[in-house]
Amino acid sequence: MTEGVSASVPEESKGNTRLAVLLAMAMFVLVVDTSLMNVSIAYVVRDLHTTASGVQSAIALEALVSAAFILIGSKVGDLIGRKRAYVLGLLGYAVGALAMALAQSLTAIIVFWAIVGGLGASLLLPAMQSLIHGNFEGTAQKKAYALVGAAAAIAAAVGPLLGGFITTYLSWRIGFVLEDVIIAIVLLNIGLVRDVPYTGSRHVDVVGAVLSVLGMGGLVLGILVWQEGGAAVGALLAVGAVALGSLVYWLVRRKRQGRPTLIDPDLFKAKLFRFGISGQMLQQISLGGLMIVLPLYLQMVFEYSAMEAGLSLAPLSLSMFGVAILAAKRAAKRRPSSLIRAGFALLAVGVVALVPIVPRATSGWYLVLPLIVAGTGLGLLVSQLNNYTLSPIAEERVSEAAGVNSAAGSFGLSFGLAFAGAIMLATLSISFTHMANSSTVLAPDQKQQVAHVLEHDAQVMSNTQLQQQLAGEPRDVQDEIIRINTDARHIALQVALLVPIIAALLGLLESFRMMRLPDPRPSEAAEGMVLG
Repeated sequence: MTEGVSASVPEESKGNTRLAVLLAMAMFVLVVDTSLMNVSIAYVVRDLHTTASGVQSAIALEALVSAAFILIGSKVGDLIGRKRAYVLGLLGYAVGALAMALAQSLTAIIVFWAIVGGLGASLLLPAMQSLIHGNFEGTAQKKAYALVGAAAAIAAAVGPLLGGFITTYLSWRIGFVLEDVIIAIVLLNIGLVRDVPYTGSRHVDVVGAVLSVLGMGGLVLGILVWQEGGAAVGALLAVGAVALGSLVYWLVRRKRQGRPTLIDPDLFKAKLFRFGISGQMLQQISLGGLMIVLPLYLQMVFEYSAMEAGLSLAPLSLSMFGVAILAAKRAAKRRPSSLIRAGFALLAVGVVALVPIVPRATSGWYLVLPLIVAGTGLGLLVSQLNNYTLSPIAEERVSEAAGVNSAAGSFGLSFGLAFAGAIMLATLSISFTHMANSSTVLAPDQKQQVAHVLEHDAQVMSNTQLQQQLAGEPRDVQDEIIRINTDARHIALQVALLVPIIAALLGLLESFRMMRLPDPRPSEAAEGMVLG
């Protein structure tokens, strides 16, 4: 995607630190955006008078839109110009952030933040990679990739803390206003960016693009519709599965005919690439599951503010950041596949350790050690998977392979967010009803009323708020309803944690197959994958 550009890079662009900083600022906004939403869920629910499942669905939908359209966004950048795609992507993200700052309903968040913002990300990520590759050379290019990668890593590490601070002491809306301020600064300096010409095929694989959107969209939307109690869940899941299978057949057939394809199926002939892609997706499913259920748990059960929730999640994000940096620098003598195996093992151990702790914990301090273990595992994976995935890919095909890797990771994230969140909230609903009906304290008419109220309202209601609503009820009834509310939420989190656990265990099994393959060679292309 960057054919013939390096020779024409102007002298003044070969080491433009200011441009590299601006690109890093854009990446920081993209990564910190989701963290801000995660730690603000309870506040958004309260201010917009909506449901936790609705906000969780919007978060998953944003990741899904980015995943479903990122391969198409890469081709759009080829056709209209990478600089123009970069600007349009930033504007899409700015519209989404502005909508969050002004939103008065969940509909506005879904339309503008999740869909428009997700489309912006699908244009921005591939365009940014091409612009870095075309605006810098040699050492300057490596420094630019490193700076953008550092911005992404720092945003992931401090995002929960920064988002928690802004939400608690200012407003969650202010956080999105600040995102727009950063985007405005980047756009005001767009003149520093030199466009990168594209000289490849300009044909578009429309059928492949439609099948990729239907495939990823059908699976995740099916889960979200099920979560909201909608109809045609089976049909949506079937459409997704059939579309993905049809996409594979279509790509192989088009390739044999010598016609343009959305992605080159020959990429998957390399075993390292296949294992790396699936490992990336499993890692992101685990991360997405943790990102959605832990903030909900901390704010519902412990009644934590966004700041306290961010501090409680810091052991996960900071250990992931620190270990990723250390492992990338000091793990040269270890086999990458062995580090990946250790990463998935530690991730699984850390999340499994949370399961028995959940009903016994009285504060976020109980979660610190398991989150450090899980974060250490994620850090090892982050440090190795990108290079592992891109190592067999030739330089001229790196951008396409990076786009596939980004799409796989974003799809995994959206799937983890949607599935873990849906499992948690569905378990809450089922547990509420079952415990109310099984109670020996509540009268028959009270059981029906409690089951109905808890099923529809208590998913975002703290025990303190619930006590206020029960002020006129007898003491024994109050205590019984509070017990049901508390126990059901513990069970819900424990069940939801099965999603990241299963993903980590599948990754661990795959890592043993990786151990039987030759070690990958170092890939400079992996530096560009900080964008994914």
